[in-house]
Amino acid sequence: MVSKASPTRTFMVQGTGSDTGKSLLVAGLCRAFAKRGLKVLPFKPQNMSNNAAVTVDGGEIGRAQALQARACGVAPTTDMNPVLLKPEADTGAQLVVSGKVRGHVGPQDFRTFKETLLPDVLAAFERLKSQCDLVIVEGAGSPAEVNLRMGDIANMGFATAAKVPVVLVGDVEKGGVIAQIVGTHAVLMPSEQALIKGFIVNKFRGDPALFGPAMTDIEARTGWPGLGLVTWFSGAAKLPKEDSASLGQWAETGQRSGDGKRIRMAVLKFPRLANFDDIDPLLAEDDVDVILIEAGQAIPGDIDVVVLAGSKSVISDLRVLKEQDWDVDIKAHVNRGGYVVGLCGGYQMLGQRISDPDGVEGEPTEELGLGLLDVETVLTDDKTLAEVSGVEAKTGFEIKGYEIHLGLTEGPDRHTPWLHLADGREDGAISANGQIMGSYVHGLFAADDFRHGFLAGLREDRSRGPSYEASVEATLDALAEHLESCLDLDALLVLAHS
Repeated sequence: MVSKASPTRTFMVQGTGSDTGKSLLVAGLCRAFAKRGLKVLPFKPQNMSNNAAVTVDGGEIGRAQALQARACGVAPTTDMNPVLLKPEADTGAQLVVSGKVRGHVGPQDFRTFKETLLPDVLAAFERLKSQCDLVIVEGAGSPAEVNLRMGDIANMGFATAAKVPVVLVGDVEKGGVIAQIVGTHAVLMPSEQALIKGFIVNKFRGDPALFGPAMTDIEARTGWPGLGLVTWFSGAAKLPKEDSASLGQWAETGQRSGDGKRIRMAVLKFPRLANFDDIDPLLAEDDVDVILIEAGQAIPGDIDVVVLAGSKSVISDLRVLKEQDWDVDIKAHVNRGGYVVGLCGGYQMLGQRISDPDGVEGEPTEELGLGLLDVETVLTDDKTLAEVSGVEAKTGFEIKGYEIHLGLTEGPDRHTPWLHLADGREDGAISANGQIMGSYVHGLFAADDFRHGFLAGLREDRSRGPSYEASVEATLDALAEHLESCLDLDALLVLAHS
């Protein structure tokens, strides 16, 4: 074990591609080393995700880094993810630096990131190093994307500048994992190859002994030692989703065979769906089916609740909703007595109108809403970022979460708010018939009493479900134990250097 008086050690987890399980591995390693008595902090130089978290220092970072901070037993800070890109269109993104919006960038701007943003990244990294025994860094995408090398600050560009050793992760579930790792070796420069101190093969199912020859073959072709074969961890589904790459798994795990007594909820997959981890606590309920409705699909007629989650481009996503005729499906659902929940951008869509007079999301424009709540929203440049707590107005059930949004929403239905917040504000709105409800607060359903009360209103005879927060903690502990059994963590500490 490393003494806390020792110089800070670091290593970086890079992947052969997106969704190789880097975020989950880092979270598990953070918890495993923390359980060994080390003070551990996570770091991701650059993230691209619309799934964001609010930090204690009043900024926003990628949701995955918030989970990793939780695994370390610390509150998330903006230094843990100094550069966050939030896609707004196919060719552009909002740029968040040190937790605050710095502007908008296009593909051509990525070439300048090393010059313009690497100083911010390295400064944040050094601040973290001064606070702990071990920093575990997560890469983004793949170092094999050599076409991005010129402006790279997410993978080898950062590792080279910060002189951080790298562990490469391949995903056996995708197939061709030998080619993934050997191919990455082939396209890297010798100096980059030298930074990689070993590889891990992730998501293996079956008898690990069968993969032994493959590990040996990869070692022979690359000269990198194999650091372990991580077998499939089924508990991953119980942890918050990182980004849109996780939505395919959500679509599969969120649909279970029903017996007529199950609660069925539908979530619309907007092109710029954001902060969809709001749904994770509902996915954890054994008697709840959460179905992701994709473009081209109609909302099933047997749904109990339609959920409109957050959106990074609310007017654009509202127009897509209408193009898909989901507005027709939603109104039919309401006429059958069904419920609709809108969260953040989804709340704005439920109103009479959304106006963007200053072109916050692009060109100045406005769009009629679904007309299910008597409120209107005006988008503004001022971004609300805050952790909040309070109670549900009707029941008094406690809630806590965070706000991360642009815009002001007002109207007659605001006189029947959904929530009373601890700072004295009232949040959200509920329709006169009680079927439509909206709120700006993310994380509502993580509160057990609130969630169970909401679900009991749909099925009075249902038994109380699990404690979500306790389940997340238990799953992180189980993940740490799983990695202890699959990897040589002592070897990882040895390769990490000061």
